[in-house]
Amino acid sequence: MASVKQFQVTFDCAEPERVARFWCEVLGYVVPPPPEGFATWDDFNSSLPPEERGSWFVCIDPSGVGPRMYFQRVPEGKVVKNRLHLDVRVGTGLVGEERLATLEAECARLVALGAVRVRLLPADDDNESCLVMQDIEGNEFCLD
Repeated sequence: MASVKQFQVTFDCAEPERVARFWCEVLGYVVPPPPEGFATWDDFNSSLPPEERGSWFVCIDPSGVGPRMYFQRVPEGKVVKNRLHLDVRVGTGLVGEERLATLEAECARLVALGAVRVRLLPADDDNESCLVMQDIEGNEFCLD
């Protein structure tokens, strides 16, 4: 049986570079160097046919541990809840007020980048608190 070595997370979006740069800030990811033969991503984009310019963008984990993130332009906007979402793990191992304070601090940082706070899911008998949020194009994610 073959094992999976790597995977990529793909986002459908209206503005790939804008959404990719948002997620770079959220996750500490970086934009990789442009393809060989191009000094900048703008140079690369300028070489493409007009209908393909800005149609995709990527960001990567500089440590090489996390998955590559790929953002592709699609014509339709988001209309329903995501079937899959990211949990951004900022409160791992924390409980109670310490966890809430950490989640709230990260929420404030991300709201300043354009994210939207949706709601707090308070701790219960089985789970610690988490915050439901949306990125700059309305894709749901959780601060966990």
